[in-house]
Amino acid sequence: MAQGKYIKNALNIFRDSHTVPWNCPKSKPWQKVWRTLRYRLACLGIYLSANEWRLAQFKDWHKNQRAFIIGNGPSLNLCELGVLKDEITFGVNSIFLNYNKMGFHPTYYVVEDVLVAEDRAEEINRYQGPKKFFGNYLKYCLSDNPSTHWLNVRFCYENYPGFPNFSRNALRMVWTGGTVTYLCLQLAYYMGFSEIYLVGFDHHYTIPSKAKVSGTEILSTGDDPNHFNPTYFGKGYRWHEPNVDRMEKAYRKANKFFSLDNRKIMNATKGGNLEVFERIEFERLFD
Repeated sequence: MAQGKYIKNALNIFRDSHTVPWNCPKSKPWQKVWRTLRYRLACLGIYLSANEWRLAQFKDWHKNQRAFIIGNGPSLNLCELGVLKDEITFGVNSIFLNYNKMGFHPTYYVVEDVLVAEDRAEEINRYQGPKKFFGNYLKYCLSDNPSTHWLNVRFCYENYPGFPNFSRNALRMVWTGGTVTYLCLQLAYYMGFSEIYLVGFDHHYTIPSKAKVSGTEILSTGDDPNHFNPTYFGKGYRWHEPNVDRMEKAYRKANKFFSLDNRKIMNATKGGNLEVFERIEFERLFD
């Protein structure tokens, strides 16, 4: 047993473990080593691909600025989102379904979930406007272009001590925490933002009685009650059962790291159940 542990630790010197979800195409050993080498050398200023060079440019790019992370809860429909048009914003997953109401594309767009990437691949690949950030395990279904940045996502949901880890260097890696927002927060930290405001974070989910549930995977058979648009995870779309407790662990961890650096995350959602962060009224931010 001890010998196996030493071998595993030795291998981790050459390749990052836990970087591919179980239902994604598996990487060959040499691919794991190559990917790890690329991101490690990039942190030393040695760029083996244009992807790492582009990621490096975001370091403190928005130092001392503010950003809005736009969630996808129903409360988003209660906000006049047009006021965010000239702000720096993060959007996730199927936020493009709200373009007609918002009137703008987010500055940055992030996808982590395999089911979202697979089921919305055509729309995501066609989506133009934001700078995109995807886990590198999604290359089999999402296309590469100059606006796309591939992150070294440490995809690990084991109950390890201190779960989840928080990366202050998104060039090297980012960690999963049960919500794509956790990736956004690690990116925002890396970019140097001093103020983060969350909107549309209802933090409450229901599973419709007619949905088909298999383990943690859910197939919708009707309208989606959990997001701003009933077609978000509407009929025929798959989604993972949300784990609110795990999300809160991630939010608390992010809040800790921002606070240690005298930066802040505040919740500007109208209503909802997310109480990890200090609240502020959305309209007050534009006085």
